[in-house]
Amino acid sequence: MAIRAIIIYLFVLIVVRLMGKRQIGEMQPFELVITLIIADLACIPMAEVAVPLGHGLIPIFTLLVIHFLLCFISRKWQWARYLVSGRPAIVITPKGIDYQELKRLNMTLDDLIESVRGCEIFNLDEVAYAIIETNGKMCCIPKAESEPVTREDMKIKPDPAALPVNLVMDGKVMKENLTLCKIDIAFLGKILKRAGIAQVKKVLILTLDNNGKVFIQEKGQQYQTFSVKFNGGESW
Repeated sequence: MAIRAIIIYLFVLIVVRLMGKRQIGEMQPFELVITLIIADLACIPMAEVAVPLGHGLIPIFTLLVIHFLLCFISRKWQWARYLVSGRPAIVITPKGIDYQELKRLNMTLDDLIESVRGCEIFNLDEVAYAIIETNGKMCCIPKAESEPVTREDMKIKPDPAALPVNLVMDGKVMKENLTLCKIDIAFLGKILKRAGIAQVKKVLILTLDNNGKVFIQEKGQQYQTFSVKFNGGESW
């Protein structure tokens, strides 16, 4: 039974990976249905030794094919996408809450208010538009007067956007990322020396972004940040 469980687990894991990297909350309705059915099918041969493995694996593979087919059809034809996934729904407009749309979506006012708070807006009068996406998540567009002040509004020139890269994770050097950053072990040693850390194995995490900003934390200690100069920042 243990071997059957391992085989089914690995097969389902491969199927789920092939289906994509969506989180549960981001799945379209047809994707969620397929995922639930796959989970149910996997339980049958795992729990019942008398049931051949193929009785579970073949239907799961069939569902994977159906998933790819529905994804292809949805990309190819817009009407099919609307049929399979539905359409986004506007539940708040500048005039207020669209109660008829709420009823059509089977949403309560409590659901609406909770979703608006999830967009980090706490007063309904600050919302210009609220849209329920096809995956059930809400997107809110705040009114212009409620939007936060930006650096552009203040005429402040921001630093260029930076992407941190992990150089050390739990005491292990990420050699591929060193190559990406065009730095070597010697340069990494200089960063550790500046941080006052004697050995790489004592580092919990070390990141470096393409502006030269270092984030480093020794295990059991407080983190440090500082900037270094290097020539590899334009490589990613």
